[in-house]
Amino acid sequence: MNIIKNYFPDLSPRKKKQFTQLESLYGEWNEKINVISRKDIVELYERHVLHSMSIARLIEFAPGSQILDVGTGGGFPGIPLAILFPQVDFYLIDSIGKKIKVVQEISQALDIRNVEARHQRAQEFKLPVDFVVSRAVTKMETFVPWVKKNIAKKSKHNLPNGILFLKGGDLKEELQNFPMAKVFKLSEFFEEEFFDTKKIVHLPI
Repeated sequence: MNIIKNYFPDLSPRKKKQFTQLESLYGEWNEKINVISRKDIVELYERHVLHSMSIARLIEFAPGSQILDVGTGGGFPGIPLAILFPQVDFYLIDSIGKKIKVVQEISQALDIRNVEARHQRAQEFKLPVDFVVSRAVTKMETFVPWVKKNIAKKSKHNLPNGILFLKGGDLKEELQNFPMAKVFKLSEFFEEEFFDTKKIVHLPI
């Protein structure tokens, strides 16, 4: 939890409490339903929570915004972002029902009221949103057709509406057909070695 306080020192007491509780809740649920790899659960705050929160270093979602998290798994990046931005509506979807159960239970335990978790594929989601966020569920050329229908036309942020993709490694080949995509290195936000190869890709739609 110290790593979160280090990079986000101005959290309210409520947010600090919610972030602190994530460790025991995910530890408990991971014993029942394996949503995080065994080796990663011990690095929960760095590899999952802070990694998710990196999006907040790039953009501050305006109150009333609508955000869709596709392939959320156990709730990343959606749950940490929903804690950070309680005035923003988050839709967390995944095609695996048991993972969505974990998201629902953890959201309820933490009294996170701005999360709606759905057992649903991206192609089935119909609502307009400002941004689609995701943690590398597939390649961009596959992902964009799934979600471009959902991006609202009117932007209210400094970044144009579109996709915010948490990705790693060399992205040149994957992004060659997306000249509008902009890549932000997480090593510019965080000093831990884990983030050396991690990036956020912003693709305006």
